[in-house]
Amino acid sequence: MKKQILIVLLLCLVGGVVWGQDKQVKRERKKNLIVREWNTKAGSKTPYLDNTVTYDEYGRKVEEIEYASYGQKRRTTYSYEGVSTKCKEQVEYDDKNKPVRIKQFEYNSDGTRKVQRNYKPNGKLESTKTFEYSYK
Repeated sequence: MKKQILIVLLLCLVGGVVWGQDKQVKRERKKNLIVREWNTKAGSKTPYLDNTVTYDEYGRKVEEIEYASYGQKRRTTYSYEGVSTKCKEQVEYDDKNKPVRIKQFEYNSDGTRKVQRNYKPNGKLESTKTFEYSYK
């Protein structure tokens, strides 16, 4: 019985290390990356820019822009504290590049989201979302 428990613990440890390394490899590939998504409507040969995602030198998403036929439809910026991979603040902009919502996040000690506060551009609290985690 002790052998089986030891084997299970060892497999969990190895799986956790591999999973962590996989996340690190993905983040490494995204360092200073810009991803542009192009669409082409049926019957047309002219592609148009649909979406752009920009990553920083740590492989974290720092900006996402969604486009429409008239130009920028929506833009979102992401900010982090230090070299953390946890998003501290997310600012959403409209098609005129004016802020429409600011989201701020708090995290539990295990890295899961604890609280999300949504603010209007004038700084007034609009709503609060709390996260609860449970297992079946």
